[in-house]
This record gives sequence, structure tokens and C-alpha cells, in this order.
Amino acid sequence: MVPFLPKPGGTAYSLAMHIPSLIESKREGGELSREQISGLIAAFTRGDMPDYQMSALAMAIFFKGMSGAETTALTEAMLHSGSVLQWPEAAPMRVDKHSTGGIGDKTSLVLAPLLACDGVWVPMISGRGLGITGGTLDKLESIPGFRTQFSESEIYKTLPITGCLMVGQTANICPADKKLYALRDVTGTVQSIPLITASILCKKLAEGLNRLILDVKYGSGAFMQTESQAHELAQSLVTVGRALGVRASVRLSCMDEATGESAGNALEVIECVRCLQGQGPPDLEALVLDLACAVSISSRAELAKMLRDGRAWAKFQQMVEVQGGKADSLEQMQNIHRVPVIHEMKATASGRLMKLDAGTLGRAVLELGAGRVLASDPVDPTVGVDQLRKVGQEIHVGEVLLRIHARSQAAAEAAEKRILTGILIE
Repeated sequence: MVPFLPKPGGTAYSLAMHIPSLIESKREGGELSREQISGLIAAFTRGDMPDYQMSALAMAIFFKGMSGAETTALTEAMLHSGSVLQWPEAAPMRVDKHSTGGIGDKTSLVLAPLLACDGVWVPMISGRGLGITGGTLDKLESIPGFRTQFSESEIYKTLPITGCLMVGQTANICPADKKLYALRDVTGTVQSIPLITASILCKKLAEGLNRLILDVKYGSGAFMQTESQAHELAQSLVTVGRALGVRASVRLSCMDEATGESAGNALEVIECVRCLQGQGPPDLEALVLDLACAVSISSRAELAKMLRDGRAWAKFQQMVEVQGGKADSLEQMQNIHRVPVIHEMKATASGRLMKLDAGTLGRAVLELGAGRVLASDPVDPTVGVDQLRKVGQEIHVGEVLLRIHARSQAAAEAAEKRILTGILIE
């Protein structure tokens, strides 16, 4: 029994009930108070609340949900389980974007330097891929020398130089989230809107933001399969974000086909370089500009000019250099990460491309080695797919639908077999 839990500052206060009773209350659909949630997260972070109790609580939340007030309290408690970045009053406006994940979703690499050109700061804390969705840090780490692990003192020192930074979660930022996510991943409680909301927002709010744009995906290649599920998550994210003092807005994005023309870590960096040089796929550029407009102080036309006249490309190169990468390698990525097999997948029929299913494509790329099933799995930066044709295009027999980058011919053929199940030409 745990009748008393200390506040983060060290003062003890009494919980209305001991931990098993709080779990039972949530299991029966009861509402926990802000004090109770704060106490539970503090105890869990310190190690006074065993993993099995938090797993039981997460399962109760999964089935019974949380009210808006409970979700806000959970997010706030997780946010204050560690450090929160503090910026001078005279500092530029801080903005960021979070995507709920998708196939070929590489927008962060273009968006962050573009926004930095606009005079705002982008202290972007990013994540790694898990399952079929790619991770920003994995993509960046395919750039030779690029370093994603920064201390908080390095963040404070570097951001004023570059205006944008793309790093992983530090040891002191939201430690409760790290512990809780690891449990959710192995207990079947990942897909809970209150838990997703708290996990996303605690890390973003720890950046000390003024504005946040949330790119919530839905469809076959997304976490949320339906638009209604995405809308529910979006509402939760906006409500909690605003309750905690950040101007949050949402863009719903369909993820039935991949974003842009590639999926795979180095291949997506190559595509981003093209986009930053004003030669990116139209759908990728349009999505970047949509997201930028939501948090920017400039017009869409002005942002498009920054993207096409070389300013965003120069800013990206500066960020790469400051984070230990080699900017002169960016235009050589196709040679640095060349795989033994590049297999052209050709159309077997003529007509209009009606479907190139993102979920199927993502599973094929995962099996090639570009993603991870477990958080501890390594990723292969070289493999994936590129030159993707887009839904709605006219296709002729023998034309290349996409290229598969693989470690062996057998792996390429296995990927082609899977991808074919998600293609429709009529």
C-alpha cells in the first residue's frame, strides 16, 4: 500500500486511495483527479510504482478512456517528470510540427530549415521509426557524421546559431514518457487516444513552444486507419495543447499512398535534398507548405520562394554541419548508400494507377530492413523504394512503377511480390 507520494518538489501529500484502488477506479470507468494522476506519474518515474501496476492502469485507460481533464493532467504530469526547455523572453517565437507517422513521411527534414529561414526557432525533438512508419532520426543518421543526441546545454548553445535543430529526446526530458511507452509497446496499449495524446504533447511542450502544427495521418499506411479516428485524436491533441498554453492546430492527411516518391532512410534524404533545391515532388512540397503556413509569420508565396531560391537548402546544410554531419555528402548519398541490388518493378498492364497501397509498401520496406519491429532493432539506411509512380497517373505495360533497393535479389523479389498485392491498374 502506498498512502503517501511526494510531489516533484519533495513535499508529501496524501492520495485519496492507494494505487490498486486507483487502478480499480479507472477500470470501472471512474475519473481520477489531477492530484492522483500527478502522484501516480511521480511514483512511476521514481520507481516506487511497479511496472505491472502501471501496465494495469494503462490497460484500464485503454478500455475506459480518459476525460479531457484527465488527459490534460496526464500530459502535464509527464511533461514535468523531467526538464522543460526555458528560453529568454526576447527569443524568437518557437514553433514545431509533429506527425503521427506514415510511409515516406519526410516533411520534417524540409520543414525545419524552411521555418528557420522565416526567423522563428524550431527546437525539434524527433523520434525513431517503429513498425512500418519511418523515423526522422533514422533518416538523419544516414547522413555521414550526423549526430542526433544532444545535451540540453548543447541545444541551448546551438539553436541560436542555426534557428533549427533536429535531435532525440534527452535523458532528462519526459522520463515518464520513455518508461510508459516501453510498457505500452509490449502490453497492447499503444492505440489509446489519451495515452497517445500525452506521449506526443509532453515531448513537444518540453521544447518550450509557442505554436505547434499536428499532422495527423489516417489510412492504410497510418496509425489511425479511419478519418473519424484521426479526427478524434486531432481534437484531443488540440484541446490538451491549448489547455497547456500552446497554440496548436491540426492538418488531417490521408496516408493511403506514400508521401513523395521514396520510402527508406537514405532514399528519403536524397528526395529531401531535391525538394530543398526546388525540385521536389509536388505532393511533398505542397504538404510542407501547408504545415509551414500553420505556424509561420509569412505567406505561402513567401515560404514557397524561400524553398525554391536556395535559402532553405543553405539552412539545411548549415544545420547538418553544426550537428556533425558532412554537408558535402548530401549530394552524394546515392553513391554513399548504394545497395547491391536495384530492381525495377515494371507494370504488367496498361491503364490508370488506382492504388499503390501505403500499408503494403511500408511492410515491404520494413522487411527489406529499413525499419524495426522492436525498438532495439537496427535499421539499414540503404534499402527501400524510390521512383514511386503516383495514384491517378497513366501507366503503360513495361513502365517502371518503382525501384526496389535491396541487399539481395531474393529480398528484392520478395518485396516485389508483397507490393504487387497492393497495386491496382485499371
